[in-house]
Amino acid sequence: DLSAERARAACRGVGWSEALIADTRFTQDTLDMIAAPDIDVVVEATGHPAAGIRHARAAIAARKHIVMVNVEADVLAGPLLARQAEEAGVVYSLAYGDQPALICEMVDWARTCGFEVVAAGKGTKYLPVFHTSTPETVWHYRGVDPEDARKGGMNAQMFNSFIDGTKSGIEMAAVANATGLEPAPDGLRFPPAPADRLAQILCEKNLHHRGQVEVVSSVERDGTTVPNNLRWGVYVVFAAPNAYTERCFREYGVESDETGTLAALYRPFHLIGLELNVSIFSAALRREATGRPVGFVADVVATAKRDIEAGEMLDGEGGYLVWGKLMPAKDSLAIGGLPIGLAHGIRVTRPVAAGASLTWADVEIDAGDDAYAFRREMEKAFS
Repeated sequence: DLSAERARAACRGVGWSEALIADTRFTQDTLDMIAAPDIDVVVEATGHPAAGIRHARAAIAARKHIVMVNVEADVLAGPLLARQAEEAGVVYSLAYGDQPALICEMVDWARTCGFEVVAAGKGTKYLPVFHTSTPETVWHYRGVDPEDARKGGMNAQMFNSFIDGTKSGIEMAAVANATGLEPAPDGLRFPPAPADRLAQILCEKNLHHRGQVEVVSSVERDGTTVPNNLRWGVYVVFAAPNAYTERCFREYGVESDETGTLAALYRPFHLIGLELNVSIFSAALRREATGRPVGFVADVVATAKRDIEAGEMLDGEGGYLVWGKLMPAKDSLAIGGLPIGLAHGIRVTRPVAAGASLTWADVEIDAGDDAYAFRREMEKAFS
């Protein structure tokens, strides 16, 4: 956390005793903590893109392994951070328990077994109208009583980033950059799909290409719930390489598509921070990442929720003005797309129509900002 007091409160919230809290060092001097000689692994969980980049770079400079819970920072500049970590001889890792790392594990499993990965991704609740959701509409769309949200201390803007499609785009960009799987040119399509019909629905005729990242919806377009949906889970769809494998699918009762060549493996839930120790110990003891960027394959670009006038200030992911749209990195670079991770606290310089993706030319940005400079360095390194 960026606040030591909030960090203490979070520890109490998950059941830490006062004695354990008293025996734990809390500090506002993050860089001093990262440099401490008795720290082996740094877990970056602030959720703040610029802070995440700053902390990761400090950890790498101090020769400390970094577990990047902060997927926003990873998508903004993770490929370059991972490259620099490798050059420094330390591990840069996605966070096990979050969906991107779990998807990467499934992709690794499928490829190691000799299967072609046709599609991989996660589930979520999605309707097209969600792309225009704001912190004022989020609880209605999530089905949460606003008073319960207030009592629970739930952050409306943060939760709205899950509803409006931004978080799905960010997480699938992380998967694409770590696996080489690519998004469709028009972004995520969110097809409704029961878990037991993934292979039938995410087949070649319904995908833009084989080897695609995609998010499946837990509701139909009319809002009705998909039975046996994968709202909280992850999946991989894979192809049999030959007739022998197809026969094995049949003999072992594998759910396949009508051709018998595609099958799916899924996990119906993820436990977020409860599973994070897998990444920490994997980095510290095995010197292995639980997923890491290997290229700049996908990007998430700020896209207008409504008409935006010149002079308005962008309010970042989950806010009132923009949501993050997934697109191939080459397309983002071609248009000069404004990454969602930097679309906060900057002024729009010319009108942008609803539904249009913003570009560097649409905003006034501080060229001396460290996060901006590092992002541009990454674009140059991977273009």
